[in-house]
Order: sequence, then structure tokens, then C-alpha cells
Amino acid sequence: MVGASTAFVALAALFWGLSGGIGGILMADGWDAFVVSFYRGTIGLLCVLVWLMLRPHGNGLANRRLWFWSVIAGVGVAGNFSFYFLSIAHGSVAVAATLMYCAPVFVYLVSFALKLERPTPLKWAAIAVVMLGIMLLTQIYDVGANGVTAMGVGAGLLAGLSYAIFIFGFKYAAAHGSPQAILSIAFAILATILIWPSDADQTVLVLSTPDWPLFAVLGVLGAGLSFVLYIVGLEHTAPAVASIVAMVEPVTATLFGVVVLSENLVGPQILGMGLIVVTVTALSVYTNSGRPPSG
Repeated sequence: MVGASTAFVALAALFWGLSGGIGGILMADGWDAFVVSFYRGTIGLLCVLVWLMLRPHGNGLANRRLWFWSVIAGVGVAGNFSFYFLSIAHGSVAVAATLMYCAPVFVYLVSFALKLERPTPLKWAAIAVVMLGIMLLTQIYDVGANGVTAMGVGAGLLAGLSYAIFIFGFKYAAAHGSPQAILSIAFAILATILIWPSDADQTVLVLSTPDWPLFAVLGVLGAGLSFVLYIVGLEHTAPAVASIVAMVEPVTATLFGVVVLSENLVGPQILGMGLIVVTVTALSVYTNSGRPPSG
């Protein structure tokens, strides 16, 4: 069962990595980043509603605190999806995915500020290495180089920050109800938020476009099935192992960008990406080692 659970986590990370590439293809065809994000979340909502109907017991939907923290999680996932695709639209899949992978660093910084986590020299050193990696990856010392733009970098970092907000919201909501109930509320909030900035004409046009299958795959793999697999997988996977397996996401997104979308990465960017992925993974393993599974 443990092996299968780890495979579920790996599949979820793989699907998240592929979702960045699929979103990149759709936006290259002229689709608005908010429209892509809206349909990713809305189709994901339909998937988790099915999960909720199949497992309705102990959902906690009568609990006000569940709703409060689930709404926070919804704001976070709405920001994560939209900023991620904006970063891809103004940069590349590889850079956007790696910047979003920095989310644990934002979790630490917020935890330090709220005094939920005790800062240590090792944690500050890891954060400093990640910052160095971001500088190399984004070539921030030469904005505009190799297709990297200020908008792409800023949106990528905001995607990571938004994901950190989702993590906090989901964590505190989990004490009051089931994951499927939390995700149902969160994705409903996402759809409510993202319908406003989405291009109205494109939002309707999606329903009859030949690109509809790509939208469907993006929603099922990138928001519905992936979240279900990840949460079920965590029930029997140690957080430290899950942190390592999660490396599949940025690696998959990067390979998709390079192989399918013909994106290019220069030497310093590859070095920066390596520093970020290895350091964030090591930091997550160090923090979670010895702790029980979070499921």
C-alpha cells in the first residue's frame, strides 16, 4: 500500500507538471491565461464534487471554520493557477514551474512572521541559496534576457506565494472536515473569482472550440484527478518522501517546455534551477523527517 501511495503522489506531481505544458500550448493558441485558469479550476471542481458525493461522511460542511479556511484556500489556489499561467504567458513553462516550486520558502517566511516556526541558521541558509537560484534562473540581473520578463518573474513568485496561502488554508481547514469538502469549496471560490477577469467571449467560445479536449485534460489532470491522487497518496506516504517525489513536477514541466514548446535554457538558468529544486526538497525533507504522514 505504501508503494502504491507513493506512486499516487508521483502521478499527481507528473500531472501538475504536464498541466503547465498544456496551459502553455493553449495560451500559444491565443487563449487568455485567466480563461485557461478558470476552466482548469471549474473542471477540477466537477471532479472533486463527484469525490464528495461518493464519500460524503464526515465532510464538516456545517462547520463555519471549515468554510472560513476553505475560502482562504480557494483564494490561494485561484491566485496560484492564474499567476502560474500568467508567468508562462510572459516567460516560459520551465521558469514558471521552478519559481512556483519555491512555495515552501514562502511558507517558512510566513511561519517565521507569525511565529509558527522557529527560524534557524540552516533554514536561513537554505532560503538564501534558493534566492541565489532564483537570481540565476530568472537572470534578474539582465531582465529580458532569454525570454525572461519582469512580468513573468513576478507572476511566477506570486504563484508560489499563492500556493503557500492555499497550503495554510487547507491545513487549518483539514481539522474541521474532509479533503473533498475543502477542495469543493476552494474550487468553487476559484471559479467565482476567476470568472470576473476572464475574457467573456473566450469563456463562452471554449465550449465549442476544437481545443476543448485540451481544456478537459487540463482540468482533469491538473486540478481534479491530481489533487485526489495527491491527498489519497499522502495517507500512507511520509511527508519527507512526498517532498522528494514532488520534484517530478518542475522536472516534468521543464522537459515539456524544452522538448514540446522548444524553450531554451542557458547554463546559469540550469544551475539556478538545480539549486532551487535540490535545496527546497532538502529543506522539506529536513523539516518533515520523523513526522507522521499528514493524511
